[in-house]
Amino acid sequence: MSRIARAETARISLATSCRLLLAVVFAASLAACAQSPVGRQRADLAGTGRQAAVERPHRVAALHPRPISRARAVDGDAKQTASRGVASFYSDTETASGEKFDKNELTAAHPTLPFGTKLRVTETSSGRFVTVRVNDRGPFVRGRVVDISPSAAEALGMVDKGITNVRLEVVR
Repeated sequence: MSRIARAETARISLATSCRLLLAVVFAASLAACAQSPVGRQRADLAGTGRQAAVERPHRVAALHPRPISRARAVDGDAKQTASRGVASFYSDTETASGEKFDKNELTAAHPTLPFGTKLRVTETSSGRFVTVRVNDRGPFVRGRVVDISPSAAEALGMVDKGITNVRLEVVR
């Protein structure tokens, strides 16, 4: 084979190799673009058993309680409101208002009332009541209307029960 023929063969095989390499790179980039991030997440989570969390997003409304229903007071005072529901007590380290939690103070967590609001919490079965100050947000459990501090729970006599039915009245 002549030198010219060998050079021509080498040039053809080099051009073929470049085309083949270009085709492989193009196919790989096309495959990478076709795969969505959600598809990759599902593939990554398929082995861990958390696939349902990707396919079925959580319901935000279930995490945040709805505002309590308010009834107008009989005496016509528009500022005074009342509601009924389940109360629980809690302990925390810091409140949503920024102040440090003190289990000895008569405080409460309410989802919507402004900080500093005074609430009269009345235990419906015994009639015992305590006045608390709202300084935190919560409770974040469906069906509960207020969380009170341990000292307020002790005043209501609900420490052993954990939760109790209450009536809330805004004092001021």
